[in-house]
Amino acid sequence: MNTPSFYTLFLLFVIPSLLSGSAQAELAVVPGAHVVERVWDANWIAPADIASKEYGVYHYRKSFDLADAPERFVVHISADNRYRLFVNDVSVHIGPARGDLQHWRFDSLDIASFLKTGRNVLAVQVWNFGVEAPVAQISQQTALVMQGDGELESVVNTDASWRAIKNPAYSPISGIGERLQTYIVVGPGDSVDASRYLWDWEKSDFDDSGWPIAEQLRKAQPRGTSTDGKWLLVPRSIPLMESKQVHFQRIRRTENIAIGDVHLLSQSPTVIPANSVCRILLDQNELTTAYPILTTSGGAGSEIKITYAESLYEGPLGDMSRIKGNRDEVEGKHIRGFEDRFLPDGGERQSFRPLRWRTYRYVELEVRTSEEPLILESLEAEFTAYPFVERARFSSSDPDLEKIWEIAWRTIRTGTHEVYTDSPYYEQLSYVGDTRLEALVSLCVSGDDRMMRKSILVFDESRNANGLTSSRYPDSRHQLIPPYSLVWISMIHDFWRLRDDPNFVRDRLPGVREVLRYFREHSDPETGSYTGRLWWNYVDWKGEWGSDPVVGLGGVPPRDAKGSSAILDLQYVYTLQQARDLFTAFGFEEDARACQDLANLIRESVEERCWDSDRRLVADTSEKLTFSQHANAYFILTAEDGARSLSDLANLMLEEKDLTQATLYFSFYVHEALVKAGLGDRYLRELGPWRGLLTKGFTTLPETPPPGSRSDSHAWGAHPVHGMLRYVCGIEPGESGFKTVRIEPRLGDLAYAKGVVPHALGLIEVDLRRSGRSGIEGTVTLPEGLVGNFIWGETTQVLVSGENAILID
Repeated sequence: MNTPSFYTLFLLFVIPSLLSGSAQAELAVVPGAHVVERVWDANWIAPADIASKEYGVYHYRKSFDLADAPERFVVHISADNRYRLFVNDVSVHIGPARGDLQHWRFDSLDIASFLKTGRNVLAVQVWNFGVEAPVAQISQQTALVMQGDGELESVVNTDASWRAIKNPAYSPISGIGERLQTYIVVGPGDSVDASRYLWDWEKSDFDDSGWPIAEQLRKAQPRGTSTDGKWLLVPRSIPLMESKQVHFQRIRRTENIAIGDVHLLSQSPTVIPANSVCRILLDQNELTTAYPILTTSGGAGSEIKITYAESLYEGPLGDMSRIKGNRDEVEGKHIRGFEDRFLPDGGERQSFRPLRWRTYRYVELEVRTSEEPLILESLEAEFTAYPFVERARFSSSDPDLEKIWEIAWRTIRTGTHEVYTDSPYYEQLSYVGDTRLEALVSLCVSGDDRMMRKSILVFDESRNANGLTSSRYPDSRHQLIPPYSLVWISMIHDFWRLRDDPNFVRDRLPGVREVLRYFREHSDPETGSYTGRLWWNYVDWKGEWGSDPVVGLGGVPPRDAKGSSAILDLQYVYTLQQARDLFTAFGFEEDARACQDLANLIRESVEERCWDSDRRLVADTSEKLTFSQHANAYFILTAEDGARSLSDLANLMLEEKDLTQATLYFSFYVHEALVKAGLGDRYLRELGPWRGLLTKGFTTLPETPPPGSRSDSHAWGAHPVHGMLRYVCGIEPGESGFKTVRIEPRLGDLAYAKGVVPHALGLIEVDLRRSGRSGIEGTVTLPEGLVGNFIWGETTQVLVSGENAILID
């Protein structure tokens, strides 16, 4: 049997989704086999005589002549850490998408529309944050590479014809974690000294004749072509990021200056007097991720500090309160957070733009002038995020649900860039537990599976020798959360159910076996109980669980003297059952039986050791000292379909308040258990924590409910969007690959509900309302080629393509 080449696999698995629906398809192109499977002619280059692994911002330039403006001019480009490409004065793209040294991403761009007859200039800004780099940033050294696609484009290959120089104006602003007294690992702020800046370096008429020739490092090598590579290049597998101009909405307060209208900051100059200190607090009205662009004139010797915050803190400046209160309110509060700094030198229309996008709702400008007045010419911003399109819709007789949808979807949008992130402000890391829920939401709303697919693959590529995936990736450090490797298997199961791509799923099965191997090797041989104590066995942030003695961190559920935990064991069972489904689907019957047998053994052992017959609940351990929603949710989820008494157990899980309660994150599994137990009509009543956020000024969903939440934007809490479509409207796959549909609505107390879900064949639409005391009526519309069933109580109605009338008493 011939092994398919990397390029063949790339065409099969990545390209069909890479270009579909891309808003920037004319710029992004698919690289050919001659790029993916051969060593490039281009060299990685770097500025000469630099400390290649240390902080620095660098500029590269290349001029070339064209006899005619081309119809097609494709270049392949990458850099370490990152780059911003200009073509003939126009900013074209920022990249590359993050990866690791074994899978270093490059971008393929058709820049023909930016070129002209005669002289053309490419200018590239490259930065390396060095030891200040975000934890998500893996790096080898400062470098740039560009490869022309063919003979015409080869004129731009990076070699000794390129010039490169360091921009001395930049220095990092460090210590944000210490100032905020929290874990924040997104890299440094930017401090830019205008008196040292290389102004107009990106312009075509800039004279770079005095710049040094770039140093050539080595030939660029795609993955599979090298035995001694520093960066093994692989094509980009996601679309280019969305970019659009946005404006601040309000000025909330000022000190020592009067500005009546926020739009004056973008439409007319504002003069800051000499020898003064003033502050301007701006409000975007909603959390966003964007590049702010501040343009000034004059003001030599001034200093402008730009502070970004998700919300303000209660108390005066200098008070380290962690309480934020209502996010709309500013009185009696102060701003603290991530900072940039710009030092004007008196020049005209000088613009500051940070190297990396910022996360904010509130921005404060603190301006300190010297002997000259400073003119604020304008303050604008460029929004950026993954280009999800909101194709799904939901409406109902409860207006709060649409408000929850709005802030949840905004949380997904601002939290997804080149990866799904846990929090765009604090970490920008892609954790498996968060990613599973983000992927479910983004897929059911947009129908775009490209980021979900990439995430599953990247976690697979992060695998350690012990079989575990990394808990977050890309990651320049090393963090393992064994339960998150189980969640990775759940992600594959989700993808298998929702997308019809058996080849992609089949190729993940060796990794599934490796994860399960780790758990077998760290389990009790008699009971199958997972007793492994190595690494961080995180499940949920619950203070009552205390700190794990191995890693010194919280989030690890209680264990008995033998190291067993009902929560961890039942999550293991949940995953074994999903792995069984996968192995069965692909004909690996021996693997499937092994998973089923082990799942049965562990679950029976948990029931024997941890079931409390007096309370009729599962305890967290055999000692029966503590109980949780977590253990009981997994116990319900792992029960055989049709098992009796699940509804009684689910009711107790919700009503017994001494149980450890699930957070916004883990409540996904509680809700899933509720539906399995036949109590789906109760689902909407469990959204109280989300409803409570609507009156507190949140525009995105926090890491935890107030008062003490660190992050105001944490997409692991966005899953009610998925719940409204899957549970309330009842739309879910009837079989793997979503080849058929099953619609079983659970309207709860709603008088009506309407929903639209994108499917590979088109849109699934439901418009349903209650009829009498127990009936339902309305319509279900399926795209051509899709059929299924509608279930209401004991009644099943066959659904066909097109519009189906529903009328059940």
